[in-house]
Amino acid sequence: MQLLAVGLNHTTAPVALREKVAFAPDKIGQAVLAARQFLLRDALNNTSTAEAAILSTCNRTELYAACKMDNPLDAAAHFLADYHQLPYADLRPHLYSLPQDGAVRHAFRVASGLDSMVLGEPQILGQLKDAVRQSDEVGGLGTYLHQLFQRTFSVAKEVRSTTEIGAHSVSMAAAAVRLAQRIFDNIADQHVLFIGAGEMIELCATHFAAQNPLSITIANRTLERGEALAHQYNGRAIRLAELPDQLAQFDIVISCTASTLPIIGLGLMERAIKTRRHKPIFMVDLAVPRDIEPEVARLNDVFLYTVDDLGSVVQTGLDNRQSAVAQAEAIIETRVQSFMHWIDGRAVVPVIQELNETGEALRLMELERARRMLAKGDDIELVLEALSKGLTAKFLHGSQQALHQTHGEQRAQIAALLPQLFRSKR
Repeated sequence: MQLLAVGLNHTTAPVALREKVAFAPDKIGQAVLAARQFLLRDALNNTSTAEAAILSTCNRTELYAACKMDNPLDAAAHFLADYHQLPYADLRPHLYSLPQDGAVRHAFRVASGLDSMVLGEPQILGQLKDAVRQSDEVGGLGTYLHQLFQRTFSVAKEVRSTTEIGAHSVSMAAAAVRLAQRIFDNIADQHVLFIGAGEMIELCATHFAAQNPLSITIANRTLERGEALAHQYNGRAIRLAELPDQLAQFDIVISCTASTLPIIGLGLMERAIKTRRHKPIFMVDLAVPRDIEPEVARLNDVFLYTVDDLGSVVQTGLDNRQSAVAQAEAIIETRVQSFMHWIDGRAVVPVIQELNETGEALRLMELERARRMLAKGDDIELVLEALSKGLTAKFLHGSQQALHQTHGEQRAQIAALLPQLFRSKR
């Protein structure tokens, strides 16, 4: 069984490509099933199984898998291209393909926050846990991936509890505040709109609320959820359908939804800017796929930033965290070796099972012969003697036959190994 991780992230692909490869949260289960079928298509035999899990966030899309096939990494890359109907030649240069211990190491680093745009950020661990849960619910996880992710979560906990990797983390939400402060001298004089009501929006709302803006508004498809979040910040909630009429009221707009299509288009922003009499508006689009059409950035009075644009801001404090990186990497490397030892052990499980089954069959055969002898009235001592000799002869037959049928170096290797196999414990 081969483990692998194939995907792209903020270091290998721009947001314009990442949004094309992103999986909608409600489609993860369907995509996992499709990935398993795709990997089984070229399986080495009809009894093969494939395990799969998909992680899709604003910064990365990754397929983790375990399967038996000739070119699993290439097949996984083709799956991502085929599923999203993208030319393979265009997508392949942006993908990383990690086999075996490389895949394990990558999973450990991702969960620990070492592969994030914000070094040490904690959100990715929760996102990975959600991805694993969704994959498990549709039967995507088997022995290998289940064990991989359980160890991944354990490693992440160890790294975060024994190192300072997240102590100086600058979150995307904090970075958004810093950028806004470059546009507006005082956020306390601005009206802030948050589009969406998920975890990232809640984080952003917390940071902006600390600046005491004039007002906070939550726009969400479900009004009740928006109201629940708005209540935490003494704000109000509106439906997404109300945006066209109210967008012009806001000076700062932060958007992060799971929509597969843009929520704010160029035409809507042009009308809003006209209504605002060209007063500047600061916008941050944290969604992948993007909530705000990229063309909006061309408007003179709009300052639009994406998750990639925030990358340079979140590097602040990086030097303070580098001392913890080496310690975290050392922990991860040790745990990778431990997991690969487990993988190696799993490889001999079928052999051990076959040996047990063969041994049991031989035992039952000799036991039945002994019972027949007893039924005929043979002396019990003679029966026990025959039973022990019969078992010994059958267990040694395969080894003796191997010695007789092999030659040269192969025979020498078998001859050196057999004493270890049959050494009695005293």
